[in-house]
Amino acid sequence: MESIRIAEFFKNKSILVTGSTGFLGKIFVEKVLRVQPEVKKLFLLVRAGDATSANQRVQTEILEKDLFKVLKDKHGDGFHSFVSSKLVPLAGDIVQEDLGIHDSDLRRNLWKEVQVVLNVAGTTNFDERYDVALGVNVLGAKHILEFAKRCVRLEMLLHVSTAYVAGEQSGLILEKFLMRRDLKGDSYLDIEAELSLADEKKRSSAQRTRPRKQRS
Repeated sequence: MESIRIAEFFKNKSILVTGSTGFLGKIFVEKVLRVQPEVKKLFLLVRAGDATSANQRVQTEILEKDLFKVLKDKHGDGFHSFVSSKLVPLAGDIVQEDLGIHDSDLRRNLWKEVQVVLNVAGTTNFDERYDVALGVNVLGAKHILEFAKRCVRLEMLLHVSTAYVAGEQSGLILEKFLMRRDLKGDSYLDIEAELSLADEKKRSSAQRTRPRKQRS
């Protein structure tokens, strides 16, 4: 019964999805199209320079995967017309304000239409460069929140965290709103200082790796 209620919730909904080319994103897109074909629109934000590149990424990195075989078998020759009527690729990037969507008319249309925002974009690479991880996993989540607040019909914002915050705790760990404090509650996180540190280290690294001019 719960799965039926969830599927019914997505009926006639317009959903903005980030990270749709990733593991969880592809699964979500396929599942919604399969169990709720009456979803209105799935706006898929992908890192791309323009609409053509965004469409190409959605085609090759999502729709051509084996995951969509069941849907292709179900719709047959009508598969492409079906997904074209439901999927709207968007060129953008969550590390930028307004999610890198530069077309002001498009942004306003999204703010008017989107009812659900799902953020599954992020990097889970443990060896990721610090400023890259900070930009995607921290500032990216902030930009998603700011964008969602401007969606006048918003019913749900779902953020899938990329933070590994259990530390050395064991047993049942309940969710807790930390407000910039660590798990023990005795250390304050200064986000602006962290951003400045990342920028400083990035500049320092660039200076060290800059090739020296050869003497003539």
